[in-house]
This record gives sequence, structure tokens and C-alpha cells, in this order.
Amino acid sequence: MTSVRERIRAVVAGTVDYEAGLDALTVTPSAEVDPELTAAKDEAFGRLWRGGWQPAELHRVVARRGRPHHADLVTDAVAAHLRQFPQATVDGRWLAQADTLGARVWWTADATYVAELAARRRLDRVAVLDLLLGLLAVLATLPRIEVLVPPPGSAVAPDRSGAAGSPRIDARLLDRVRALLAKAESTTFPAEAEAYTAKAQELVTRHSLDEALLAARGGDATPVVPHARRVGVDHPHEREKATLLDAVARANRCHTVSSPELAFSTVFGFDTDIDAVDLLYTSLLVQAHRAMAQAEPAGGKAGRSRLRAFRQSFLVAFTVRIEQRLAGAAQLALAQATGGGDGNGGTRPADLLPVLASRDEQIRETIRQVFPHTVRVRASRVESREGWESGRQAADRATLPTDTERGR
Repeated sequence: MTSVRERIRAVVAGTVDYEAGLDALTVTPSAEVDPELTAAKDEAFGRLWRGGWQPAELHRVVARRGRPHHADLVTDAVAAHLRQFPQATVDGRWLAQADTLGARVWWTADATYVAELAARRRLDRVAVLDLLLGLLAVLATLPRIEVLVPPPGSAVAPDRSGAAGSPRIDARLLDRVRALLAKAESTTFPAEAEAYTAKAQELVTRHSLDEALLAARGGDATPVVPHARRVGVDHPHEREKATLLDAVARANRCHTVSSPELAFSTVFGFDTDIDAVDLLYTSLLVQAHRAMAQAEPAGGKAGRSRLRAFRQSFLVAFTVRIEQRLAGAAQLALAQATGGGDGNGGTRPADLLPVLASRDEQIRETIRQVFPHTVRVRASRVESREGWESGRQAADRATLPTDTERGR
């Protein structure tokens, strides 16, 4: 006789007809099915949490691969998993993501989760079982990934004696940068967007250089180590968006590894720099999409194909031009940081450049440890001259660090 758990496994694995398996579970008493289904769900999520997945990225990939309500069930699973562990044993980044998702235990008991979920979502018995089985099928397709943040229960309390990981951008500076980028995204005047984005890049670049030098001067008493963070790269045009993210990362002394099959790129660097990459990439993507919508051609006989080629070429050109400007901005910021190195409070190149080189080697070593085998991919082809020219023009309007300084 087949047990309920075996039947659930067979349905998820596809070894029995899905509709037949769903019908069989529907006519089985809920007192037998619901606890087993909840346990199967928790086990599937537990495998993924231990396998490197974090709340935000699992929520995003399930929303992309599954049905509308599946992402909400990820939030429930985060809350269910967290309640097993003392807060001191959960990494702060995990807790922050759970908080952002609004994860909380709203059901009264695990044994009644399925019934309470049905009532909460106004689903009949067949629909709620179908929802959970569909979720299990999505989860079963996801592989283990690199562990970047310790899963709950394995985090080590921070060492208060002085040793530390990479510091984050100061909260007040972060608020200023976010405010500037919000203005750049909302204004309809290109000149204003240029000035706001330029000032934001200037602030994070100078802060990063100051932090790097301060960490180096601190010696072994306060070691600072590189970290990695996964950033979502959504469709359409995932390759072009991943390339834009890489351009922003390299301008801010970070490196990326793309995982297109899982809709994210992993950004390696020091937290201050990764914070800057995350903020600037998000803002540039908003600006690129806004400019693309304004410039894209009207429909026609070949409207859909032409529009797709235009958008792809637009993003390629936008990235190429942004990369050129960011590289120049980084060199300018470095020159400004070392230009006063006369012994009266300025920073000499001999002090700063070895520090930056050492940090870059630390980042590369971290990549080699996490991704021992990587391959390079071909760049995207440009199939629309119109899109290419419009993308370059949009990137010119999104000028980043240099114009603000020149205007002073």
C-alpha cells in the first residue's frame, strides 16, 4: 500500500500522472495528507536553505518559475524555518531579507497550515493541494548553489574584540546616495539626472577609497575581508543586463559571475563597494528603461521583431558607453584622492595603490574559492543600428562622476 508521503514524492517527481495523483490525495483524509504535505514542504525548503539559497533570491526565482501565489509560500517557509533557531545563530543578512519579505508565522499550527492557507487564500481543497504540489515541483528543480551567507543555526556571533568583516556604507551617506538616485530616476530633465547620478557616484567612490585606506592602516587588528552578494537579473534581455551589472561592478572595484539559468549574478567585493554597485546598477537600469521607452520605434509590419532587436541593441550600446564613462570616472576619483599627497593630510599614490591592488587580489582569490571553474561568454550581437545609437545617446545623458567635478 502506497503511503501519503510516497504518493506526494511520486507526484512531484512525475513518476505518476499528476492529475491522478492530485485526485488520490484529494480523496484521502486531510488529517493524513496535510501534515505530510507540510513536512514535505519544510524538508524541500530546508534542503535549499542548507544548499546556499537565501530568502530574497529564492523568493525571486520561485516567483519567476512558479505561479503567482508560490512566492508568498516562500515567505511562509522563511518564517517557519527561522523559528527553529535562536536569533543569535542567524546571520544578520538572512534576518534582514526575512524582514524585507515580511516573514512571520501567521498560522496556528503546522498540522493546520494547509487548511488555514486554503481559508486565507479562499481556495477549495483541490486548489490548495495543487498549489502546494506545484510549489514542491518548482523547488525540486533547484540545485545547490554556493553558500555565501551561513544558513540559520550556523552563524557565528560577531567578534567584539575588533576583528570584523567588511564594513557597510555609512547609513547617513547611504540615505544621501539613495535620495540623489531617486531624483535622477524621477526627473525628466537629462541635465538634472546627470548631476544627481554623478554626485552619487562621487560620494560612494570617495567613501570607498577612504574606507580601503583606513582598513589597511588598521593592520591585523581589524581585518576586512571581501564578501559576495547575488543580484537578481530578470528577463527579458538577461545577458545585456548582466553585462551592465558587470560594468558597474568593475568600475567600483568588484567582479561578477553570471548564473543566467538561475536569474542572478554574484557580485564579489568589499561590502562598501557592493552596496554602491547594487544602488547604481538599480538606478542605471531604471534610467535605461525610461530612455529606451522614450526612444523605441513605433510598431509596424515587423514591429515585434524590430522592437526586440532595438531594445537588445539599445542595452548593449548603453552598457558600452556607461562602461567607458565609469572607467574614466574611477580614474578621476583616484587622481583626486591622491592629488593632495604632499604630506599635509593628503593621500600619496604609494599609500593607496598597493592597498587597492591587494584588495583586488583578495577578491579574485575569493572568486576562485567559490567558483573554481568559470567560463567566458560571447558578448551580445548588435542587430539594430537605431537601437545602438539611441542607447549611446541615453548613456551620454546618464553621465556619472566627471561632470559634477568639472562644474565646480
